[in-house]
Amino acid sequence: MNYILFDGTVRNQLLPFTYTRPVADIRVGILTIREKWEHLLGFTTTTVTEEYLSEKYPMVEMEQNILINASFLPSENLANLVKGLSENQALFYNNEPLAFFSTEGQEIDFDAFEVIQYSYDDVLRIEHTWDIFSKNHEAIKRDFKMLTKDRKSQSIPETTVAFNPKDIFIEEGAKLPLCSLNATDGPIYIGKDAEIMEGSMIRGPFALCENATIKMAAKIYSGTTVGPHSKVGGEVNNSVIMGYSNKGHDGFLGNSVLGEWCNIGADSNNSNLKNNYAEVRLWDYETQRFANTGLQFCGLMMGDHSKCGINTMFNTGTVVGVSANIFGSGFPRNFIPSFSWGGSAGMTTYKTNKAFEVAKVVMARRKVEFTAQDATILEHVFAETSQWRKG
Repeated sequence: MNYILFDGTVRNQLLPFTYTRPVADIRVGILTIREKWEHLLGFTTTTVTEEYLSEKYPMVEMEQNILINASFLPSENLANLVKGLSENQALFYNNEPLAFFSTEGQEIDFDAFEVIQYSYDDVLRIEHTWDIFSKNHEAIKRDFKMLTKDRKSQSIPETTVAFNPKDIFIEEGAKLPLCSLNATDGPIYIGKDAEIMEGSMIRGPFALCENATIKMAAKIYSGTTVGPHSKVGGEVNNSVIMGYSNKGHDGFLGNSVLGEWCNIGADSNNSNLKNNYAEVRLWDYETQRFANTGLQFCGLMMGDHSKCGINTMFNTGTVVGVSANIFGSGFPRNFIPSFSWGGSAGMTTYKTNKAFEVAKVVMARRKVEFTAQDATILEHVFAETSQWRKG
């Protein structure tokens, strides 16, 4: 069977992260949504996404296909039901198509389908940017169970303090001398060739992905994921760092999401709680206004390739677009458009030629090429987000 993941109706609610990737390639828990589905289905997947992303993330259609709404995180039960779909069958969750069987070139009319309602209570769905961190605790637990099933962890070093060691899994090549791992409230997963430096204190649920690093004396609280090839220090609480991003120094990051190729300057901090304890509002790209999150704790949402200088201060509920460069004293605005350059004193446009020069250098340090496809995607984002830049 050929499996295709589609963005669904929530794509715009997941901006700025979906400016540069399909919904399927958002990391939540240990794995990306795509990796979860592929693990449980036993097949690779392709993608239906925005046209400007389709060269990098193509769709392959065959005679028989099952299309899956990528905003739904799979459980074993859900994956089995999806695998069992047959021609002209669709699986719905409430009024939302979760998955359906399609033949090549078929026009989809759900009125002509046999609709099966998914009625189990294991649904975990990413509909808003803040779901990425707020549902990360549960996503880590599910991924941990799936990835470690019938497998044996590497030994915990004698110099490492471990609480509830049965819920700690260490992949081959990981290094973790003289640190504290507390899996009492949730599992801790340490990926292949990852490193936790001396003096660090970790509370689960926590995921450190392949080749990622926790710097010395870091304090990492539950519900945090550090994606592959990322470096993190200081204090981090309930945050997701998707991959290839750095927060290498002291400073606080809480209830936040960083995309890929981001950098947080030394001693930078974000607020995750308003002084009046009120509900946090976040910029909504679809409505072009600030929307209620229903959350009391909500910090920083930063899109791919964005960076901030030392001692940057982010207000509660700040959204930073793609490829922004923020620096200077004071609090910048709590919505910073893509390709912005500056801070609280004002913003100008960060030209793509300058941004691409930096991206090439940053990616080369991780032995990743900045491709023509990457440039085309970012050029599109630059054009699409011009309405919010003033200078």
